[in-house]
Amino acid sequence: MAEITVLGSGGFGLALAVMCDNAGHNVTVWSKFQDEIDTIRRTGELKAKLPGVLVNKSIKLTTDISEVKDKDMVIFGIPTSFHREVCESAAPYISANTVIVNTAKGLEGGSLKTMCEVAKECFPDNHVAVLTGPSHAEEVGRGVPTTVVTASDDREISYYIQNTLSNNTFRVYVSDDVIGCEVGGSLKNVIALAAGVCDGLGLGDNTKAALMTRGISEIARLGEAMGADIETFAGLSGIGDLIVTCCSMHSRNRRAGILIGKGTSPEEAVRQVGTVEGYICTKNAYALAKKMNIEMPITEQLYRVLFEGQPAKDAIMNLMGRPAKNETENDFLS
Repeated sequence: MAEITVLGSGGFGLALAVMCDNAGHNVTVWSKFQDEIDTIRRTGELKAKLPGVLVNKSIKLTTDISEVKDKDMVIFGIPTSFHREVCESAAPYISANTVIVNTAKGLEGGSLKTMCEVAKECFPDNHVAVLTGPSHAEEVGRGVPTTVVTASDDREISYYIQNTLSNNTFRVYVSDDVIGCEVGGSLKNVIALAAGVCDGLGLGDNTKAALMTRGISEIARLGEAMGADIETFAGLSGIGDLIVTCCSMHSRNRRAGILIGKGTSPEEAVRQVGTVEGYICTKNAYALAKKMNIEMPITEQLYRVLFEGQPAKDAIMNLMGRPAKNETENDFLS
């Protein structure tokens, strides 16, 4: 049994809290928002974020960030835009032997750093790990069998996370490739947003299969340039997470993309859906690709749709009209 604090009362944070509580751990959930805590206490769930999943009364709810003190594990379920802010708020209270687990999927604006890189800056004395993979909160919270992957700067820490969090509905694999797991988990949101646009345009399975296949290719191309192991992108944090996010209506990225494909402005689509990590990640990934001189045509075309007003249909034609290539390029998974 471990002492675990989950920072963030969004869907995935709550789902992990319920899962950990059901597995017998002592769990605390922190939220910045008192109204969310009050709603959970009053109704036993948070319908706005995780409808139909009951939050057990054994889970402690708080708005006091100092509840991270003396925990075995602190899990960050914070959107990327607020990740550094919460890390800095928690830092004075985090014990040196606490394992920091990040679940956010994205790149930091400006610095273009991954969330684990941000956490490592804020917690230089702690082991920092990523937990990622095909894991919709709606299904994790209901105990639907799910497999994910964890990676850290120390394999023994990864094994600790695996042994602590694994149970009969939540299976954790171990990887040594932190950057690969983060890049795969972050950039699949970009491709899923593009997949939603294709759905909104009324395009077919052929289009989505092509988009996903070429999408994982450019994700891997950027990841490898950043030092990742290209084989990682054939695993849970790569193809696995890409499949579930491109194909499910649980995916906020896909849902926002569908609205955009049907003619809703990107800004309005994001407003309607809520947190759409792929929206900001597209801007950051595009900037990172240009900085590193990496070709990412899908990301570039989606950027132009989201931030430059290019019609979605034009983006499809631009991709289809690119110069002919050999599929087995050096940058493609093999």
